Amino acid sequence: MKNKRYALPYVIWALLFIIGPIIITFFYAFGQEHFTLEYMAKAFSGSYFSVFLDSILIALIVTVICLALGYPAAYIVSRMQAGTARLAIILMVLPMWINFLLRTYAWRALLDDNGLINQLLMAVGIPAQQLLYTQGAVIMGLMYDFLPFMILPIYTALQKMDVSLLEASSDLGAGRVKTFTRVIFPLSLPGIISGVVMVFMPALTTFVVTELLGGGKYNMYGDLITEQFLVTSNWNFGSALAVVMFLLMLVSMVVIRRIDKDGEGYLL
Repeated sequence: MKNKRYALPYVIWALLFIIGPIIITFFYAFGQEHFTLEYMAKAFSGSYFSVFLDSILIALIVTVICLALGYPAAYIVSRMQAGTARLAIILMVLPMWINFLLRTYAWRALLDDNGLINQLLMAVGIPAQQLLYTQGAVIMGLMYDFLPFMILPIYTALQKMDVSLLEASSDLGAGRVKTFTRVIFPLSLPGIISGVVMVFMPALTTFVVTELLGGGKYNMYGDLITEQFLVTSNWNFGSALAVVMFLLMLVSMVVIRRIDKDGEGYLL
């Protein structure tokens, strides 16, 4: 009982800066003076729902690409010696130490009409391409920003894998493909699920990347929320949109808990 008092600062922090904002968001989303579903219904109607579906599609594309690139990278690193693996992880995480906005501006410089990529294309005889302000630029920027969030949980799950299981699979006559499909992949599934959620949710709610790399042509759900609070000052509708994201995140966490009951796939 005595040690519980040490948790008091965190409890106060959580109440003020986590639970409190969530309560305020729900308060605005369902009406300030009287209960109403008007704003929630609006969030699922017309162009707003269309943006929601488009955002899900882009977030899914980014997530699939990150998984396709991140799983092999995580597997290779997990098979390295401890010291080499730590160095590889540091190199993968190193870009995350740089400010998110600066990294996005760096991609603008690379994808610009006179940027490095187009200069390389022209050097080999290929005409300059319109790379910036396209959906591909948005996807590429999101993929670059969130790829480490896919690699790290998968690496954590693979690293915890008992090597004796792989040896047993080999002794029983299973080849590399069957060992991967029957042993490695199922054991790494909790890390995959965690990585998918850690990439999908931020990609779905982003707004800086779409503005800087997409030129405002490809609005995502995060752009809608930002617009309601900072441009139109419609806090009720903005809160309703945020509640939709909160509920989607809650469902994702429930799915994770059902698949990963022991919490082995969590990075933290």
